[in-house]
This record gives sequence, C-alpha cells and structure tokens, in this order.
Amino acid sequence: MSTPGTSNASAGSPGSSNPEYVTARIRARRGALFDDDEYNKLVRMGPSEIARYMEESEYEQEINELGSRHSGVDLIEYSLNRNLARHFDALLGFAEGQLYDLIARYLRKFDAWNVKTVLRGVYTDADSEAVETDLIRAGEFDDAEINRLLEAGTVEDVVTVLDGTMFDEAVAAAFEDFEETDTLVPLENAVDRAFYEQLLGELPSGEAIELYREFLEADIDFRNVRNALRLARSGADIDPGAYFIDGGRLFSASEMSTLVENTDELVARIRESTYGDRLAEPLDELEAADSLIDFERALEGVLLEYSRQLGNVYPLSICPVVAYILMKEREVTNIRAIARGREAGLSDEEIEQELVIL
Repeated sequence: MSTPGTSNASAGSPGSSNPEYVTARIRARRGALFDDDEYNKLVRMGPSEIARYMEESEYEQEINELGSRHSGVDLIEYSLNRNLARHFDALLGFAEGQLYDLIARYLRKFDAWNVKTVLRGVYTDADSEAVETDLIRAGEFDDAEINRLLEAGTVEDVVTVLDGTMFDEAVAAAFEDFEETDTLVPLENAVDRAFYEQLLGELPSGEAIELYREFLEADIDFRNVRNALRLARSGADIDPGAYFIDGGRLFSASEMSTLVENTDELVARIRESTYGDRLAEPLDELEAADSLIDFERALEGVLLEYSRQLGNVYPLSICPVVAYILMKEREVTNIRAIARGREAGLSDEEIEQELVIL
C-alpha cells in the first residue's frame, strides 16, 4: 500500500479528490457482499463445502491461487484475508487526493490489528504459521515489515521491530507497564491509542468530514466500552480508566470505570447521545444482550449501522467508503466464524449466535 502524503498520482492534491467515481465503484462491490440467505446456507456446510461455495463467488481468485497449498479451514482463512487486502488495496487505486489520504489513514487499522495479533501470538507462544493466518495485509506495512514482526521471538523484540513506525513511542512507553502487570493490555491499548491519534489528527474541514469525525468518536467510545468490558470479564486488577483512549465524546475515563458495571446505564448514555436517535433499533438489540459477548457483538452491529447511515447522508465523501470497509470486514469475520465453528463441531444455532448480521 502506498503511504499517505506520497507524490504519486493517486495521492494528489486535496482538490483532485474523486468521490463520485469511488462511490460508484463501492456501490458495485457492496452488491457482491454475502447476504443473510448465503450465511444461512454456509452455516449448514462443512469446511470443504464452504470453500467450494466461495470458489463460485467473489473469492474465486483467492481459492484458486491458494488451493494447491492449503485446504479446509486454512484455505478459507488465507483466502478471506487475501481477498480483504485485495479489495482494500483496490480502494486506494480508485481514490485520489484528499480522499486517498483519508482512506489510507483509516486502513492503518489493519497495521494495528497485525501488531496486536503478533503480540498475542508471541505472548502465548503460538505457532508462527497460526499467527500469520490471522494477519490482514491491508494496511501500510509492507511484506518485509510484517515478516520482521513474525520473526520476533519475544514481546520486547516486537517493540524493537516497531521502531520508526507510528506505534514506536506509544509501545515503548507501555513496555514497562507490560513488564509490571504481565498482561498485554498496556501494549494493546498503546497500539490503539497511536492509531486513533493519527486518524483524528489533521482532519480537513467540511460538513461531511465532521460527520466522519463523529463516527470516529463513536468508534473510540465503543472501543473504550469493549476494552472495559473485557477487563471486567478477565478479573484482572486493572482500572479500565487507566487505559482509556482519548478522542470519544460520551465518556470520561472515570465514568468508564463505573459504567462498565451497569450495562443498562451504559446503553442509556448512548441513547441520549448525538447519535442515539439514528440507532434506536440496534440499541434495542444491545439492551437485550444477555451476556457480555452478545453485548460486544451488538456494539459492533451498532457501529456498522451507524457507518451505513452516515454513508447514505453523505454519499460523496469518505463515509460510504468506511461503511463498505466495515461491511466487508464483517463478511470476512462471519465466514471465518462459520468455518471455525464447523471445524469445532458447534451446532447451527451456536454458530449463528457468533454472526453479526443487520
């Protein structure tokens, strides 16, 4: 992926943005996303059947390219991630100017994902091939940088590899906390903070951009909620407020520490917010969630629906691009959950509970 701010034709001046063209290309790609009926079919298939079904779909190229080296769930996972990277790289090929820069900055979320995935793999002494299966090469890191991450043998090695990246100062500062707590929370939080800091920094002006900023603030709010819920569930003696990500609008660090103990009040705060009116239906599902896992999944649905609505309000902006990125991510996550669930012997009902479908 090209770096934001480079001088190639795709990353031209802000005035050369081409939202009409990009939106038209995205509209066509949204039409190829799996729908509810297709998920219902996949849930009733085994891994080899799922791979064959994918071969007749948007994933044909990846299944054919990887079929000689992988099979079963491995083939599905590698194909999903490669397809995701191909589609998101194509977005950058479509975009120009300011729009290119905004998309490129947002796609750095996959650099953050990959760093956290490698950290977890090293921390748990997971097989490097298993870690690589979960990586999504759709961000700014090139193959050489990702391979250096995969070669890291310790958490400290990962921190060293990140020197010179947008994460370097944040993870270096958090390493001492990691050593003291022996949990990855400080490092993972540092990665997220670095990502959101660069994402919110130097945003251009304009009404559509302000709505995009509002979406990013909601994303940070929900990230803080998810992080706090996971900390509470882990039983670790860590104050959620200590790892609060700045930039949201709903909660302060101190409020987050108390609201995590009362999900009803937490949902009420979201309802009362500036984006509460748009999200009545998904918030009903959030309120009805009967477990923390269901609650987290419902939060993802709320954010996805919010991005779709913003994309409809401002179709000639970054908003529909972000909505498509989230929808494509969700498709990949759903197919992966189905394949892994089938491999693990889960029932149809158990697998369906893992899916996020709007």
